[in-house]
Amino acid sequence: MSKNRIRVGIVGVHPDKGWAATGHIPALRLLPEYEITTISHHERELANAAAEKFGIKNAVATTEELVSRRDVDLVVISVKVPRHLDLVTQAINAGKSVLCEWPLGINLADAAKMNELAKTKGVHAAVGLQTRSAPAINFVRDLVREGYVGTVRSSTLIGSGIIWGDSMNEMFKYTLDPQNGAGMLRVPFGHSVDAVLYALDSRFAEVSGTLASVRKTTRIIETGQDAPMGVPDQIAVSGVLESGVFINIHFRGGLSRATNFHWEINGSEGDIVVTTPVGYIGAGGYQVRGAQGDDVLRQLDIPSKYGDDRFEIGIPQSMAVAYQRLASDILTGTRLCPTFEDAIALHRLLADIESSDRSAHHV
Repeated sequence: MSKNRIRVGIVGVHPDKGWAATGHIPALRLLPEYEITTISHHERELANAAAEKFGIKNAVATTEELVSRRDVDLVVISVKVPRHLDLVTQAINAGKSVLCEWPLGINLADAAKMNELAKTKGVHAAVGLQTRSAPAINFVRDLVREGYVGTVRSSTLIGSGIIWGDSMNEMFKYTLDPQNGAGMLRVPFGHSVDAVLYALDSRFAEVSGTLASVRKTTRIIETGQDAPMGVPDQIAVSGVLESGVFINIHFRGGLSRATNFHWEINGSEGDIVVTTPVGYIGAGGYQVRGAQGDDVLRQLDIPSKYGDDRFEIGIPQSMAVAYQRLASDILTGTRLCPTFEDAIALHRLLADIESSDRSAHHV
């Protein structure tokens, strides 16, 4: 580390698109705990263009170059899922701490390989389950812990995948291939169920799922051509948590004209409802409402301590809080940020859901 600043190298930075440009870099640039020293893209011209645009000193064309640099402490992997295993392995073997976007691997087996390697090498290994860092999620987590709803009896979630609808952009076409590990089950459902379980502070004791491709094709907007819907666009999951809470979740592809994200927590003394107009990631901002006893639902303002007012509400704020937690873990030894172990647990849950499904429409 350099003067208690974490020096970051980001793999997979495009100057005009992608999660690195829209999520990672805006958060990191405003946090004093970090310094972005190096970025990479497999096309050197794009790496140079991104470095110039974002004011970053070093641009390289290979991950090998990036992970070998002495001025990189933390490697952020921001590429498509099929490349995660190779690139995470390179970073860990170079002795670097790693933050890899979710999903960690295309399947549980690949995720387990990365986790075992990280443990063997003794590096800090974090996964990008940043929905846990959303202010609304942490506010609800504390409300539940403090007894706002009494004993939690059930929880219900309706969500939208945003993509996997009647049409999608060309850049998301790769998610239709189950071999790429980035379908609706892995990404929007995975992020959302992880946040729900985090807020309820429990895991599934029993789970069953039904997965289906109700849409057989989706239209690619740029070409007008139909592409096979090779992954489920409908996901229904029910189960009982270790805490005894009954839980029911329905995710559907695309966006709804009605409800895109509606999450209820029902308890012996009260109820909590969390909504957002856009979808699972809360890009449009969350609204939290609650009621106790005979009261009617009313808005519960999220206290400022759960966020950071330097960042726009939604994705940027969640990313910033996630990175603040990671900095605390690396610099002071706390355990606030989800790790590869958490990724393994989530991958295992998704595998259990797939194995319980009798429809054979698996991601």
